[in-house]
Amino acid sequence: MSPALITGETWDNGTRPETANEDTLILAFEDNRLLPALFGEHDEHLALIEDRLDIEATPRGNRVALRGGAQACEIARQVLVNLYGRLERGLEVNRGEVEGQVKLVRGRARGEGEADASIRTRRKVITPRSHTQGRYIRALKTHQLVFGTGPAGTGKTYLAVATAAAALAAGEVDRIILSRPAVEAGERLGFLPGDMKEKVDPYLRPLYDALYDVTPGNLVARGMADGTIEIAPLAFMRGRTLSSAFVILDEAQNTTPQQMKMFLTRLGEGSRMAVTGDPSQIDLPPGAVSGLADAVTRLDGVDGISHVAFSKVDIVRHPLVTRIVDAYESGERKAPENG
Repeated sequence: MSPALITGETWDNGTRPETANEDTLILAFEDNRLLPALFGEHDEHLALIEDRLDIEATPRGNRVALRGGAQACEIARQVLVNLYGRLERGLEVNRGEVEGQVKLVRGRARGEGEADASIRTRRKVITPRSHTQGRYIRALKTHQLVFGTGPAGTGKTYLAVATAAAALAAGEVDRIILSRPAVEAGERLGFLPGDMKEKVDPYLRPLYDALYDVTPGNLVARGMADGTIEIAPLAFMRGRTLSSAFVILDEAQNTTPQQMKMFLTRLGEGSRMAVTGDPSQIDLPPGAVSGLADAVTRLDGVDGISHVAFSKVDIVRHPLVTRIVDAYESGERKAPENG
């Protein structure tokens, strides 16, 4: 049941909160057992909402008083309602979810549209943490080819892997194929020690991490054993036709235009593709053209293809990551000191 909005601005004992005025909202929650997870340890989730929306959130018993600007209080109310609803459904609420809900609800208030897309995998239900993530999830579900570009920490790869896992579980595709260019090794993997799995694992580890986060480990192991899940470097895609598969190319900024064309033309009947990358982190030789940038330009407006561009405001990692991206984008550099 949704939290009740108390308009009389009183606590349970009939007293008014000390900060009550015309811009105070009081929410009453029915299930006290959910409140520790909703408020966070030492009320850290409420503190985060206060910081992001410049309001005061005062808990007492099963109620929370929200004081500040009228619009900010209404955003905070909707954030708490949404998070409480997640807990009622048995889903997790952490700092990332709180941050994401603030971004989503504030985005709707600014007229940025709905972002109510979600991904249901075998391990969890994933909801977007920004307006752009919502657009990206919907694009992944409705387009044959989706380019996701932008800085690290925006969820480009994770959401693509989660969508692929959900599609496999629902029987929409027969297999998942995850790939990355092994740029650091120049894709000359034969010179590296170990068998083929040992050679490529270091380059593909982020894909493994995302897959294990949304799919039980035993199902991942079984899928890799029977070929339902394949993780391979980009060089291994040449000459293949990938049918009835969800295919993801990560770190695509490190492809050449020729490699990108080779990969995109592997698309077979009943397949979908997601191509992700950060145009600001190209590891190709100086002067080389990135296949990702080239493809996004060439294929702009082509039917069946979507390009979702993330920005620093969509970063859902530690807030320091956003500040790091800001510093690099500003172009400001401090000269190293000698001595």
